[in-house]
Order: sequence, then structure tokens, then C-alpha cells
Amino acid sequence: MDGEIKRALETLKTGGIILYPTDTVWGLGCDATNSVAIEKIFAIKKRNESKSLIVLLDQDINLNKYVKKVPALAWDLIEFSDTPLTIVYDNVSNMAHNAIALDGSAAIRITKDEFCKKLIYKLGKPLISTSANISDEPSPANFGEIDGKILKQVDYIVGLRQHEKTKSQASSIIKLKNNGEVSIIRK
Repeated sequence: MDGEIKRALETLKTGGIILYPTDTVWGLGCDATNSVAIEKIFAIKKRNESKSLIVLLDQDINLNKYVKKVPALAWDLIEFSDTPLTIVYDNVSNMAHNAIALDGSAAIRITKDEFCKKLIYKLGKPLISTSANISDEPSPANFGEIDGKILKQVDYIVGLRQHEKTKSQASSIIKLKNNGEVSIIRK
């Protein structure tokens, strides 16, 4: 795993795009503070830039670096969720402008995947994580389902878990507004 982290890290630090396994589906990733790299991901996915992307962090304590006011409920949800949970937070900062929605929010997940945790820790920055598919096409459930067009456009493909046949699922997504309002975006 250390060699894969090193090669992925080198790619991320030079503004490249990685294809990598996560705690959910295989993802396209880049440094969430690099707007040019994020533009590349939108181009690969053929996705409208008005649609937000998910950002991964390695530890919940790092939320305070990017979210101005983390709602109290978020800490409990993160701690007690037994499946991957992405939370949309208001008033996000310290990321590239195109990692943040027009309303100032961003979807952030604290990853439980060991590879992702170590990579984000070594990068020292949040990591974009969007499903490895063309926009509006089904998300690949495993590496074998990733479209060849995606494979050809990334700068580095992480050589872990490529032979797994387990069908992965995307995370649940909820929005926690600072006023206490909660809404479910994806179950």
C-alpha cells in the first residue's frame, strides 16, 4: 500500500487526477484545493460545473479547517453511522472555488478506508471523490465496470482492489443547515 500512496501522492501534488478505491465506489480524485485539477475532473465526467462534488477528509477533527460552524448533530452522525455518510455543510472555505457550491456549501465525508485516510493525511489537504463514471451514467459498482474512456483520461490508477467483484454502493447524503434543518439527499 505504501508504494501506491507514494505514486498517488506524486500525481496529486502535480495537479493530476487519480482513479482510486474508496469506502464506497471507485472514485476520480484530485487535490480539493486545486481548481485546475477539479476542472479536469468535470471534463472527464462531462459534468456541469454547477453540480457539486464530494470531498473526503481523513479525520472528523479536520472539519473545523473547512467548515465555519459544524452543526452539533454532525459529530454524532459521523460517530454513529455504520455506513458511509456524506454531509453537506454550509459556509465552507479553504477549498478551491469549484469544490464549493454556489451557495457556499460542500459535501464532505470522513472516509473510513485505510488507503484514503493515509493518502489524505500525507497530502495534508482534502481530496475530491466523485464516482468514476460519465455524468448521468450508472456509477461502477467495482473496478471492472469502469468505462475505458475514464481509464484513459486519468493520470494514475491505484493498483489496489482492482480484482474485487463486490458491488459497492455510493454513500448516503444528508444536508445539515446551520439553522438545524436536516434533509436527506440520497439514501
